[in-house]
Amino acid sequence: MSLARTFTAAALFAVSAGAALAQDAPATVVDVAVGSPDHTTLVQAVTAAGLAETLQGAGPFTVFAPTNAAFAALPAGALDDLLKPENKEQLVGVLGCHVVEAKAMAADVTKMIADGNGSAEITTLGNCRLTVTSMDGKVMIGGAGGTPVTVTATDLEAGNGVVHVIDGVLLPAS
Repeated sequence: MSLARTFTAAALFAVSAGAALAQDAPATVVDVAVGSPDHTTLVQAVTAAGLAETLQGAGPFTVFAPTNAAFAALPAGALDDLLKPENKEQLVGVLGCHVVEAKAMAADVTKMIADGNGSAEITTLGNCRLTVTSMDGKVMIGGAGGTPVTVTATDLEAGNGVVHVIDGVLLPAS
């Protein structure tokens, strides 16, 4: 079975197994971000990119959500440039690297890494190819456009998916 099918099967299992839990969860992955004081920059970027409506859809989605500190660590002026209306397409590309069209709980990601002999590849909605690994008990995500980031919080469930917090911004390949 291909990795993409394994990922999809695991995500579908997680959706069905977590249906009861989702009743108490925020309605959407956007609501999870809006409710977090550590994700105001992400919410601002999602709004500027016009992606809020998409991410409030049925999903399921897995969002790797950079913190405000992660955005602040970008090179000077980079965030301000991305948020300009004339750079909307580039902003959509960056944010697309953070969304997977499936619900993957932390246990699913860990299983994918184990099944892949230490790493797994995920393709995002923005067509970014991410490599997920585990180092010293922490899940790391690397992409073609930058240094690996660490998953710092997991399984923030919503009715249409799940959010995992990361300490860096995933960038598309140049």
